[in-house]
Amino acid sequence: MSSAHIHQLATIVGAANCLSGSDDTTKYATDYRRVFHGKAMAVVRPASTAEVSKVMVYCHANDIPVVPQGGNTSLLGGAVPDGVGNAVVLSLSRMNAVRAVDAINATMTVEAGVTLLQARERANEEGRLFPLQIGSEGSCQIGGNLSTNAGGTAVLRYGNMRDLVLGLEVVLPNGDVWDGMRALRKDNTGYDLKQLFIGGEGTLGIVTAAVLKLFPKPRSVVTAFLGFNTPDAALQFFTVLRDRVGQDIAAFELISTAAMDLVLQHLPDSRHPLSAHFPWSVLIELASARPEHEMEDDFYAVVQEGLESGSILDAAVAASEKHAIDFWRIREEISDAQTRAGGSVRCDISVPLSQIPAFIAEATEKVLAIEPNTRMVVYGHVGDGNVHFNPLRPADEAAGTYLDRASAPITRAVDALAMAMNGSISAEHGVGVAKRDELLHVKSSVELEMAWRVKNAFDPKNLLNPGKFLPSLQHLEKTAQ
Repeated sequence: MSSAHIHQLATIVGAANCLSGSDDTTKYATDYRRVFHGKAMAVVRPASTAEVSKVMVYCHANDIPVVPQGGNTSLLGGAVPDGVGNAVVLSLSRMNAVRAVDAINATMTVEAGVTLLQARERANEEGRLFPLQIGSEGSCQIGGNLSTNAGGTAVLRYGNMRDLVLGLEVVLPNGDVWDGMRALRKDNTGYDLKQLFIGGEGTLGIVTAAVLKLFPKPRSVVTAFLGFNTPDAALQFFTVLRDRVGQDIAAFELISTAAMDLVLQHLPDSRHPLSAHFPWSVLIELASARPEHEMEDDFYAVVQEGLESGSILDAAVAASEKHAIDFWRIREEISDAQTRAGGSVRCDISVPLSQIPAFIAEATEKVLAIEPNTRMVVYGHVGDGNVHFNPLRPADEAAGTYLDRASAPITRAVDALAMAMNGSISAEHGVGVAKRDELLHVKSSVELEMAWRVKNAFDPKNLLNPGKFLPSLQHLEKTAQ
């Protein structure tokens, strides 16, 4: 029967864009970290919203599960099929056109398969800024960024993806197309339906296009690395800096010495920006419409005060655009360095800003009580409360052995602490498969039941990205009992 389905799907997208052999589908059924593996009946690559709609009409009529996929850079298995092999992976990669740029309205209309890097470059060509910035920007796609409500390094100033979108075009599970492509900043004509699909991980509909907000390019930028003894000292500096320069702080990234060492080990020709390896480093970027000398004067004054008081141990300011790129390369390499090293327990948490030092100290203590030789790879967008707390295996232990033994207890301990501090167990990476069942422990039954009501309203057959994002109703019922 699957051959008949494949034939029908090929008539919609063309034979060359309907892949069914294992050699062709394997890369779509495996995440980029090679942690999550599945099987696909077929991979379809539509070239238009109309083709997406036709695929969904056919799959809905024939009860075929569909897994939407962008750049497949998810860290939590949210974009790959399960191991049953009856699902169709719907890749948006061919829908990669920038439909329009409106410089006066400060908007850009793009299809879902446009990569984040392409969107940023096109905005730059038009003299504008699209501020979302994450390490996988060359391969992640706008549709995936929307479906996971991506955050990145500039959330502090510009917000998450949820804050960067004005309108969406979405294909629903039954093939209906919702045209919500309004480029308006004020529209009070009903529910803000687009917000249901942003962060929904493709479980309610397939985003095929979006109207994105653009911003003026900053007139002046300062990029710097600072050294600190403790996260508390870094946070105190952030508070002072925020009081002095306000929204000019575009990024404030905390990096533990173990994270820094890992990058220097795996990144060829890299070197530490500071004179010594301090316990904690902070990468700061200020971006402003003010004249450069004004922003620099304010920044240097605050740094000088910190150096004189001893709260800042060292400082290095990028002297050129190349230096700034080198600084950012270190930060952006941390995730891939962990992937190459193997054996990392990835906890993506957020807590109130004031709780970050206590969270890091207590979580470290809990992890070392479980696994005393663990390397503490800790980093993140501390200015917005997001910490990537990723304990790493000892250097002399195999990744698989460590993860089999330590992953579950470490994750439970770290997540429980985050929740006790009124935080979240997923700040920006989403839920996918890896965090799905954890929601049973951190969400109330009322909240999960409401979420399932929304899911059932849009996708009563549960065909769109099934098994992701929400714990099964059976698990929910058992928990309630």
